[in-house]
Amino acid sequence: VQLQAFGGGLVQPGGSLRLSCTASGRTFSDYVMAWFRQAPGKERESVAAITFLGGPTYRTDSVKGRFTISRHYPEDTVYLRMDSLKPEDTAVYYCAVGRPSTFAGYAYTGSYEYWGQGTQLTVSS
Repeated sequence: VQLQAFGGGLVQPGGSLRLSCTASGRTFSDYVMAWFRQAPGKERESVAAITFLGGPTYRTDSVKGRFTISRHYPEDTVYLRMDSLKPEDTAVYYCAVGRPSTFAGYAYTGSYEYWGQGTQLTVSS
């Protein structure tokens, strides 16, 4: 199983960027795909998660209205569209795949079995 994340970079405040992550090695159609991020000196935190076939999505409060998560089948690719970026969004962004047993579990790192390598986003002028 492999998760490959792409799309990070340097963006000015107020700018936009889209991250993508493709899962391979098995079928993940019944798994939740998610994005987490980790800033220097901080714990890894949930950003957004999406289930399969039009099921519920999750976004942490700090990104609501700015970030959109989507998923493309059958390639098992998850996207994170980020608008109105702020310096506090600067972090390494990780994609993850798992099967949380509850909707509340979407936000917890322990709910996910597979992780990508991370891609750096820096928001700075």
